Amino acid sequence: MAILEKINEGIKEAMRSRDQIRLETLRMLKSKILAVDARGNLPDAEVIKLFKTYFGNLQEALTQAQSANRPDMAARLQTELKIIQEFLPKALSPEETKKIVVQAIAESGAKTKKDLGLVMKAIMKINSSVDGKLAKDLAGELLAD
Repeated sequence: MAILEKINEGIKEAMRSRDQIRLETLRMLKSKILAVDARGNLPDAEVIKLFKTYFGNLQEALTQAQSANRPDMAARLQTELKIIQEFLPKALSPEETKKIVVQAIAESGAKTKKDLGLVMKAIMKINSSVDGKLAKDLAGELLAD
């Protein structure tokens, strides 16, 4: 089942159960897809890319809400993030990410932190679902100054 079909089914379920936050979040995800292609004929890989971008934006908004001492807004954003995670591929564990970073460093021949760009390019080639921030931090630790 395509992601758009899952979202449509989720919208119907949310309407039946009167789950307002879930309904609004799923409608937002659907609008993200339809904004790119009015018929919703996007491959799942493109849809996931859109959702990752939106997920990152919500994480940033959550950080701002927490720093502005807005617990009501932060709770809603956390709920939305959980809903979006249902449609994203499962994140890799830190141990799995570290293995990929070590492999990327070996493949790219990087020696210092100046070679971080090469390492990140190699990481994305190996597995594009890696958390970029975590991978960058791990690569920074493993590479010499």
